Amino acid sequence: MEELKKFLFEAKKNAYANENAKETKVKGGGKLLIYSKENLVYQDKYFGLDPFSGEELIIKNGKVIWMMNYYGRTISKVSSKEVYTFLKRSLMKADIKNPFRGPNEFSEKDFKYLNKTEGTIDSFRGTEKILHKKKEVYYCNYHGGFVK
Repeated sequence: MEELKKFLFEAKKNAYANENAKETKVKGGGKLLIYSKENLVYQDKYFGLDPFSGEELIIKNGKVIWMMNYYGRTISKVSSKEVYTFLKRSLMKADIKNPFRGPNEFSEKDFKYLNKTEGTIDSFRGTEKILHKKKEVYYCNYHGGFVK
């Protein structure tokens, strides 16, 4: 389980949160990011921008062993570009103990990222929010765990 957490932590820092990550277009208008190491492959496929929805998979030896689904959007007149730029910086601050999204809390200028997760890597759910000048401007719900 620790190997998987470490891989997920590493993969997330090399996928969506990384400004240099390469996205591939997929059918239906979605985007796909892939990171692999040894016998593990991480895939993050999402659709839309605001709102957006997607799924992350970890594949081991050709079989999906873990997945997470998510849905989020901005909910204010603050520029979605500013919000998503801050979100990427927040996600780069992820905690290896709970590598599902970003840290529990991160602040920068007028923005504050908040993340609450229940459960462990085998079965979890959570919500992340971004506040701008103490007003909620973004949210994302996520859930997932091991699959057999």
